[in-house]
Amino acid sequence: MQAAPLTYGSDQSGLVCGYLFGGDGQSGSQGIPIESPQALQWLREREQHPQQFIWLHFNLANTASEKWLHEHLQLPEEFHDSLHEGPRSTRIELADNTLVAVVNDVLHDFSFEPSDISTLWLSVDRQIVISARRKPLKAIDGLRNAVRNGEPIRSSVELLIHLLRDQADALQKIVRDAMQTVDDIEDNLLAGKLTTKRASLGALRRVLVRLQRLLAPEPAALFRLLQRPPAWMVELDAQELSQSTEEFSMVLADMASLQERIKLIQEEIAALVNEGNNHSLFVLTIVTVLALPINIIAGLMGMNVGGIPLADAPHGFLVVVVIVASVTALAGWLAFRRQRDLR
Repeated sequence: MQAAPLTYGSDQSGLVCGYLFGGDGQSGSQGIPIESPQALQWLREREQHPQQFIWLHFNLANTASEKWLHEHLQLPEEFHDSLHEGPRSTRIELADNTLVAVVNDVLHDFSFEPSDISTLWLSVDRQIVISARRKPLKAIDGLRNAVRNGEPIRSSVELLIHLLRDQADALQKIVRDAMQTVDDIEDNLLAGKLTTKRASLGALRRVLVRLQRLLAPEPAALFRLLQRPPAWMVELDAQELSQSTEEFSMVLADMASLQERIKLIQEEIAALVNEGNNHSLFVLTIVTVLALPINIIAGLMGMNVGGIPLADAPHGFLVVVVIVASVTALAGWLAFRRQRDLR
């Protein structure tokens, strides 16, 4: 028996899902599910349907995906090159009159781990939208569910805008969860019941910094795109793309303020730890000072030599006890007085 080839949740060509839209640039239309043979037929006849556009979503874990894209589509070289780049910040660029986007997003089961971030690559022109990923992502799953549920899509650029907004929503949810965690830690800190260590706060802060670095769109690339959009992009799409980037900016501003709060809490925890260490050191010093006189006198009296004072006196022990108590009381008073002066 021959084993079935691995498809990683896609068909033999690597296609996860495909939808055909008949948008007119104004009202929008619902997506019609299609498979790779239907997509190939439409690609051959697309000039006969100028008002239609197609969305094909591929899984790059299936090695057949890149081969299919090279054979049946003429995508910009920048898109193919970006598939093999390392992690970079989210960006949208114009190449050969086509929008090439690299969108970093959190995985579907994100759990505040720095490794739970992956990349989605997109190529968008007037009639063809190609998206590709290696792992399931929250934003692309949200877009698929919206299209599957019949949400009308006006143009190919609106798919990209919808994706960016879904990504911003997912990022906002992460920020809210992190903010709730920080609020709980701050409440416990104010109540004197702190159980969270600075290391856990540092891990949360590192995750937020990495999210901000990877998910924040590159301002220069977006500015160039919005200043000189492709000729086929309508003005409404350009405006909505600008609005979606503003939503991103608001979320990133919240994330920056949250990072500052975490930094302040870490400093407060460090101050409390230092204060506790200083108090413990003070108690240890006091104990040492109080024990010093009796240790010195006991050492002197315990010498096995002649001439020890009060050796034959009937009240010698009482005299030594009074001397030790007086010296100990004096040493304790001096130590506590110095502690009060330092406060």
